[in-house]
Amino acid sequence: MPSPVQTAALLFDLDGTLLHSDPLHAQIFIDLFAARGVAIDDAYYLRHMHGRLNEDIFTEFFPDEDAAQLSWDKEAAFRDRLGGAAPATAGVEPLLARARADGLGLAVVTNAPRINAEVMLAAIGLADAFDTLVIGDECDRGKPHPDPYLAAMAALNADPARCIAFEDSPSGVHSAAASGVYTVGLESSLDADSLRDAGAAMTIKDFTAPALGPMLDRLTGARP
Repeated sequence: MPSPVQTAALLFDLDGTLLHSDPLHAQIFIDLFAARGVAIDDAYYLRHMHGRLNEDIFTEFFPDEDAAQLSWDKEAAFRDRLGGAAPATAGVEPLLARARADGLGLAVVTNAPRINAEVMLAAIGLADAFDTLVIGDECDRGKPHPDPYLAAMAALNADPARCIAFEDSPSGVHSAAASGVYTVGLESSLDADSLRDAGAAMTIKDFTAPALGPMLDRLTGARP
């Protein structure tokens, strides 16, 4: 558990950030829409669904159906397709080890349902790696609103000026940046320009990026 005087933290989105799950989500949405006579593709998923709460998506596109039930069915299909093991994004384990050694708080901040978040973290071997797990639909408002990130920082007693968030979607970038956190975009599904347009201060390909070392040095005071 984080120290009561914790003032610095790393905050991570999950889908597309800690693991490259977007292709699975996209295909499930494609299949679900096709069953209702609507043809969409990966690009449509990225423009209209990427990073959003399921119930918001289904309320918009299928207002005559039960959005909560559609969300449950969609996420159950995702869990089935994910299976019990998946690779984490390159470099995340050493980054977490460095952060833990430096005494930083660690949080996952996601719009995924809690059951999915727990399954994904277990699949990538990081079920016990974080101090707190914040779920968007358990907050007053999910991403793109700042509430999930504000909740994570409150749980860690962390100062936004001493936090870094990692996000891969416009919705998530908006959420993190609006909370006052320095936001790094992960180029897992979108390019650097798209992430910067959404509000990312910088972008990286994955967690092996050399720029992360100096960033953590500054965060912890190891370097001016």
